[in-house]
Amino acid sequence: MNLKFHRLLLAATALAGAVPAHSQVSADVAAEIAALRAQIDALEAQVAEIRTASAAAPAPAAEGPEIRFRGAPQITAPGGWSFKPRGRIQYDAGFVSSPDGISDPGLGFSNELRRGRLGVEGTIPGGFGYVFEMDFADNNVDITDAILTYKASDLITFTAGQHNNFQSLEELTSSRFSSFIERAAFTDAFNFERRVGLSGTLTSGDLLVQGGVFTDNINDLTDDGNNAIGADARVVYAPSLGENTRLHFGASGHWRNNRDLPEDGFTTRYRQRPLVHSTDVRFIATPTLSVENETHYGLEAAIIAGPFHAVGEVHWLDANPLGTGSDYSFFGGYAEVGYFITGESRGYRGGRFDRTSVEKPVGEGGLGALQVNLRYDHVDLTSNVVVGGSQDGFQGSLIWIPTDYVRFMINYARLQYDDAALIAVDGDRDYAVDVLGARAQIDF
Repeated sequence: MNLKFHRLLLAATALAGAVPAHSQVSADVAAEIAALRAQIDALEAQVAEIRTASAAAPAPAAEGPEIRFRGAPQITAPGGWSFKPRGRIQYDAGFVSSPDGISDPGLGFSNELRRGRLGVEGTIPGGFGYVFEMDFADNNVDITDAILTYKASDLITFTAGQHNNFQSLEELTSSRFSSFIERAAFTDAFNFERRVGLSGTLTSGDLLVQGGVFTDNINDLTDDGNNAIGADARVVYAPSLGENTRLHFGASGHWRNNRDLPEDGFTTRYRQRPLVHSTDVRFIATPTLSVENETHYGLEAAIIAGPFHAVGEVHWLDANPLGTGSDYSFFGGYAEVGYFITGESRGYRGGRFDRTSVEKPVGEGGLGALQVNLRYDHVDLTSNVVVGGSQDGFQGSLIWIPTDYVRFMINYARLQYDDAALIAVDGDRDYAVDVLGARAQIDF
């Protein structure tokens, strides 16, 4: 029933209650009818206002994607979808001094596009995620990361595809956040690299457990004769002490069946450049070896206390040759300290060093972050009949980070060699070289 009908009903009721003898309405009834009429008028006015407001109000917008900036636009949509482009550009220049009697075009000045990567990352409904990235450096196109992840629970994540296996803190820390232009010497000398495999990660509070089985780098799997396979495991305990201090303790173990077949061209060599990657010179290097399998393990320790950090690792590698020969035992490690003059703290996440957040970036009234680092780096590639030489590096770096996604680095190293693979004047294999390196970097 509408309001007009109610008004007619009230009028009829008033007439029915009239005094029959004299057709006069009492004063009390007339007053009550007048009050009811006033209330009805007020209600009609309110209904009219509501109808007018409803007609003018826009229809509620459907929930759409959210765009945030994390070095590049990250698009997040309802239901668990997300997408973000990713990449990095690292341009390096270096200088390596020449020992007396050694002439090589790789010594002196050199420069290169160290990394030129472009890719995408994101999530898919159901707990799935993906990363795909390619490197365009050296005029080649190589796949670096190509993975599918599945978050089975808040504690457990599985990863399939080409990704880092779990060798060491130094290797797992992205080159975007390293404190020197190149990682510690043992990581390259022992042939650490991304490989295709299946792995799992368990994270529970301060404890991180990682493990997986791997074949070989995706670029080496095109040969049908490549049947290498291995397993890697790593455990990290990283408690926080107060708001500004983080400890890190880690251990890792590795086994790999190289399945070297010299007649098919499959062999192994351990060697390393003098700090900068822009030269192909190796002052330390083993001869080509036929390795049946490798067993190696490492220990890690680090502390981040406000602007200060210290970190060190040791790593042992035992290579078992084909046949009945004795194992080759190689060793590497480093110790490092660093300090942010401008007060920032080194980033840390997921059992590895991460991005530094600049407190006063350039463009916002600040000068960016400034960090100094010192490192002692050692690797020994001599064992039994294999003489690959040893390297002791005394290194320093200065890093300027104007914004979170831009970085400039200058490195100096004094590298002392014993039993070097390259022979200097008068047959000398014990000598030193000076190395200077610089990098300009942007990532997103």
